[in-house]
Amino acid sequence: MKRRDLIRAGAATALASLSGLPAGGALAQQKVVWKASDVHPLGYPTVEAIVRMGKKLEAATNGRISIQMFPAMQLGGEKEMIEQAQVGALQIARISVGAMGPVVDDLNVFNMPFVFRDEAHMRKVIDGPIGNEFLERMSNAPGSRLIALGWMDSGTRNIYAKKAVTAPADLKGMKIRMMGNPLFVDTMNAMGGNGVAMGFNELYSALQTGVVDGAENNPPTLLAQNHYTVSKVYSLTGHLIIPEIFVFSKRTWDGLSKEDQALLRKLSREAQMEQRTLWDAYSGEAETKLKAAGVQFVPADKAAFYKATQPVRDKYGAKYAALIKRIEETK
Repeated sequence: MKRRDLIRAGAATALASLSGLPAGGALAQQKVVWKASDVHPLGYPTVEAIVRMGKKLEAATNGRISIQMFPAMQLGGEKEMIEQAQVGALQIARISVGAMGPVVDDLNVFNMPFVFRDEAHMRKVIDGPIGNEFLERMSNAPGSRLIALGWMDSGTRNIYAKKAVTAPADLKGMKIRMMGNPLFVDTMNAMGGNGVAMGFNELYSALQTGVVDGAENNPPTLLAQNHYTVSKVYSLTGHLIIPEIFVFSKRTWDGLSKEDQALLRKLSREAQMEQRTLWDAYSGEAETKLKAAGVQFVPADKAAFYKATQPVRDKYGAKYAALIKRIEETK
């Protein structure tokens, strides 16, 4: 379906959401169904957290408001989801930090290598004043047309290949697939490898044929995409820890009562914390399955990789110096 059709789709539902009426326009009912979307499938922690939030919302409003989830890119990718949410054809979208970077530039600091000491540190940052400030700034940014409701965890990214990568020297001559952002490619180059920007859909065959020697991601992705059948060694470099965001259509938000807005904010905070619990269980299960399938999890010299990537933080992080200091000081 073309993007303009995706945006047009559900316009009647969007208007119904704004007015508090069902798409059919029948005045007898005051029930509203909000549409939520994610690129991940049902059962994935980010999807499940919103599904559970929908059940709580339905119970709290005695069925007046409910959420219908459209998982697995049914309504398009992140770009399409953002556009639909902005016009009110979609209410809730789970998107990556990268997608909101152009809206709030400071968010790009989260894309830098080793900006967080570990996942626990990242969670302290997004749960605290910095995380709250970012949500507020995303919601109030000119042209955003989105209300940032909360954060979600997407784990720690590590390198996987056919051999162990425990120090920068191990990456010499290795082509490693990275997300298509110059910062990420520069990160891999600084770590000692050759960063290759490549579409995710091309990666499995590229690993099979040797077009690339490895890639980097979290354990659930390594399992779900069957990359572990080719890359049997998972090296715990921990170079990137990037949180994600879930947003709400401002057009729909502006039509809500103060009480419904407050309820949504409360349930969103609960969803943020619940998704984390779901993620830890999901990731742990993936790790167990990977090890059972013969994947080796090997420790890496994170201090050496941190030192090697300092030029990347110097290059991209100079304008975020004060923010990086606040992140470092978060305990």
